[in-house]
Amino acid sequence: MESLLVSKSEHDDSVDEVQRKKRKISLAICGTCGTEEARYRCPGCLKHSCSLPCVKTHKSESGCSGMRDKTAFVPISKFDEMNLLSDYRLLEDTSRLVDSTHRDPLILRPRTTKCAKMLMRNAQRFNLRLKLLPPGFSRRCENSTFFHKKAGQFFWHLKFLFPQSDAVFTERRVPDDRTLQQILSSYVHPTESEPIRRQRLKAYVHAPPDQVKVFMKAENRNPNCARYHELDLQKSLRENLRFKVVVEYPEFHVTLRDHCQNYALVTQESGAGPWVATATRPAARGDEGDTVMCHTPLAGTTPRCGSAGGGGGDDELEEGEIRGDEEEGV
Repeated sequence: MESLLVSKSEHDDSVDEVQRKKRKISLAICGTCGTEEARYRCPGCLKHSCSLPCVKTHKSESGCSGMRDKTAFVPISKFDEMNLLSDYRLLEDTSRLVDSTHRDPLILRPRTTKCAKMLMRNAQRFNLRLKLLPPGFSRRCENSTFFHKKAGQFFWHLKFLFPQSDAVFTERRVPDDRTLQQILSSYVHPTESEPIRRQRLKAYVHAPPDQVKVFMKAENRNPNCARYHELDLQKSLRENLRFKVVVEYPEFHVTLRDHCQNYALVTQESGAGPWVATATRPAARGDEGDTVMCHTPLAGTTPRCGSAGGGGGDDELEEGEIRGDEEEGV
């Protein structure tokens, strides 16, 4: 009888001890409001909270993510089965992540396919630097450019932007031996253009032919210093793209002469030193545009800038700054 009473008392003591452990958190005071008893403990920083508003306040004020640090140091004296299980699960998650990267088709897919390499190689033959984006980019998916090996010419995917009419059009498979004037005739010609396009591009159709200008953005430049190439409508597409950088496919800005001042030009001149460039801002009719010349320095030299209209200064350097075209190969 006495043994039964002793065993029952021992059982009651163990139950009381478990209950005391469970109520250990509730006996603490909330670390956020400091008035209520704590009910929760943050897995990330072990701070006590009493309610959901206090939990949100704690996260917003301290920046705590509320996630337990799986790699936190645990002394060997406090290392238990739960810590061992946590380490095991961390290793399992790492192994699963490594295995998934080996199965991901986007990661395994080569950046440049055989067709892309052929495009870049043939573009280099025509003194054109063609840069292709990784698979999955929208510009890469839209591009329909291909090189006809038998004809020895490119058939380009082109995009035309008409800012004065707020219109964008796309042309597919345009041979590079066609002139820009021939290509634009289906857009801005008074009689040869399509009726729907003609109606939408009234500002261009009614303008004289010599008032229509075409610009192409210069790539590989500082985004805060955008410059454009002015293209010749009488020259072929191949001649206009020579010695230029094209990302996936050409994008042309078709504008009227009165709005040309919005496009700062970049031209390269030979015989004036290594990679000497001039940045000019086209002027409206009757005005003269300012020209700023910047010399990209050789190693160990400092840049020299000057204005065609007078003395140079910091403003001219920022306005016409030309950076070197040094970057990794495609």
